[in-house]
Amino acid sequence: MTTRDAVRVRAQGEVDEEALDYVRSKVDAAFDRLGLPSAQGTLTVVRATAHHVQRPWSATARLQVAGTVVVVHAEETTAHELADRLEDRVRARVEEAVHRADTARRSAAPPPWRGGSAGPDQGTPSGV
Repeated sequence: MTTRDAVRVRAQGEVDEEALDYVRSKVDAAFDRLGLPSAQGTLTVVRATAHHVQRPWSATARLQVAGTVVVVHAEETTAHELADRLEDRVRARVEEAVHRADTARRSAAPPPWRGGSAGPDQGTPSGV
């Protein structure tokens, strides 16, 4: 299953279908490269109508990956630059989220006062 199946893509402004397909493919590539299950959420691609805007293309992705919410925002001058930047940022944010989740799962055992067992050097004090 790809993100195409689970991520709803919305467009605002004058965004053509070719640009949306390219953005979708880049987000899919980010998840394929990481070897992660697909994400769920929304991806909004916006093209500003004002001609004086320096970076008229922007995108905001709100994704849920393995129980963690990841929010990514990017702005660029063209749709292809936007898609490339979005791919890099999605990959980086998802890697961070997965790393945090793995680290939290591998945390040390709870201390004895929370029901964990005492370590070999943490027994009762001698002489008691």
